[in-house]
Amino acid sequence: MITGSQAMVRCLEEENVSTIFGYPGAAIHHFYEQLAKSDKITHVLARQEQNAGHMASGYARATGDVGVCVTTSGPGATNLITAIATAYMDSIPIVAITGQVKSDLLGHDVFQEVDITGAVAPFIKHSYLVKKASDIPRIFKEAFHIASTGRPGPVLIDVPADIQLQKFSGFTYPEDVNLPGYKPSTEGNLKQIKKVGEAITSAQKPLLCVGGGVFSAKAQSLIQQLCEESGVPVVTTMMGVGAIPTEHPLNLGMIGAFGHKSANKALNETDLLMLVGARAGDRAITAPSKMEKKAKMVHIDVDPAEIGKNVNTTIPLVGDVYLVLEKLLEEKPRASCDEWKNKLSELAKEEKDKVASKRENTIGPKRFVRELGSQIQDDAFVVGDVGQNQIWTAKYLPVKNGRFMTSGGLGTMGYSVPAAIGIKKAMPDKQVVAICGDGSAQMMFNELATIVGNNLDIKIVLFNNNVLGLVYELQGIEGYQNYGVDLKGSPDFLKFAEAYGIPSKRINKDEDMAKAIKEMLAHDGPYLLECVVSEQEGTRTIYEEI
Repeated sequence: MITGSQAMVRCLEEENVSTIFGYPGAAIHHFYEQLAKSDKITHVLARQEQNAGHMASGYARATGDVGVCVTTSGPGATNLITAIATAYMDSIPIVAITGQVKSDLLGHDVFQEVDITGAVAPFIKHSYLVKKASDIPRIFKEAFHIASTGRPGPVLIDVPADIQLQKFSGFTYPEDVNLPGYKPSTEGNLKQIKKVGEAITSAQKPLLCVGGGVFSAKAQSLIQQLCEESGVPVVTTMMGVGAIPTEHPLNLGMIGAFGHKSANKALNETDLLMLVGARAGDRAITAPSKMEKKAKMVHIDVDPAEIGKNVNTTIPLVGDVYLVLEKLLEEKPRASCDEWKNKLSELAKEEKDKVASKRENTIGPKRFVRELGSQIQDDAFVVGDVGQNQIWTAKYLPVKNGRFMTSGGLGTMGYSVPAAIGIKKAMPDKQVVAICGDGSAQMMFNELATIVGNNLDIKIVLFNNNVLGLVYELQGIEGYQNYGVDLKGSPDFLKFAEAYGIPSKRINKDEDMAKAIKEMLAHDGPYLLECVVSEQEGTRTIYEEI
């Protein structure tokens, strides 16, 4: 005989889960009692449930495996909602396990009861409410399968407290999953692939637009191979930054409202736009109807629901990006666009060779991000939060063989530090840097305790301008009052870090930043570097030559 909670742990072990992130409570403590007996799984105690979800997200994005987070019922579960929505919007595979009140109390509005499966229904790939302990092996097997296949995403398993204690015999973890209504198409239609190859060859101004789905499919090397062999230049969405090195001569930069001029120029001029693992959201393509009139549209995505949703598609191609690109490369497409491509590459190089003008007694964040990129290891992980810091980092950070990660879809402030914790637990030998603003910092700096408690070598860069910078900037553009964005009352972040035993430094001059970055990266252990930034520093760029 085996209890439901014992079965839950066994299932996680069968899925080769080595780390989970969570926050215990009364409705999940039976599971925690059995988890303590596992010598295969490490538990990381977050300081707030939402952050446990972001940690699982960071872990999943770093490894390509499913991240796991655990919370109790009621407020523990509802605190997890934002993290679930964040993972859903960015197609990150996580399994969220929540405790629930006893089965016979469901629907009675008892202490810490909430219908969490109903609450997350609009932004989750699938959810389960476990009604029998003997169903646990099947449910866990299905949950991990659904989370990691097709378009990845979050799956929730809600387990009532009595089911965790319920006993059953004959535990067997399924080898296969058979879900008749869930059969993701992965191979890609060969006729459509041939059409794409022919379209590349006949186009005068073909362009690849790469999104986060390329990372989900682990197809970065194939994207680079395709652009090099076909001669087609590349632009990226924010989620696609780093799919090929940012300094690659065929990488024209990030598109969109906050993107590079060279990338947006290419987007406006192309006669064949190939969206690869990209959603074509409003931040990336602001006027899709205009593009459709002058360019053929190819959309390659594993999720058929995304194709045609935001941009009308000439050649739709459903399939796993890796498998589709493999077959497309066999077609050996070759574009004749050298003159156009070379002009764009020169424009992109000119843009990359410029930096923003200096301001007195403050740090230029664009200069800082470039300097940071020149000093970090080639395979470092950098996590941008949300706001101006996200845009500065996405646009100006040189990414080589590492990763830039951020909350691109939902735009969740407070994502960077917990995600960095998940990444560091997954990749302890990699350099991990979190970049945030003073607003987002105060949403997540309770997790400094998690960093210290787990001896994690994570570097944190904090841009401090004493306002909610992006909102302040947008208010100014609209001619509004700067109302509601003043962060007065914020702590002295150096003293705050000191309270956790984390060394720190504050800089406000550009000439000090190279040395400060070097000191931060050389320190063995967590470190906070605060950069004083002018509230007038925007995401639009005034250039001067280097």
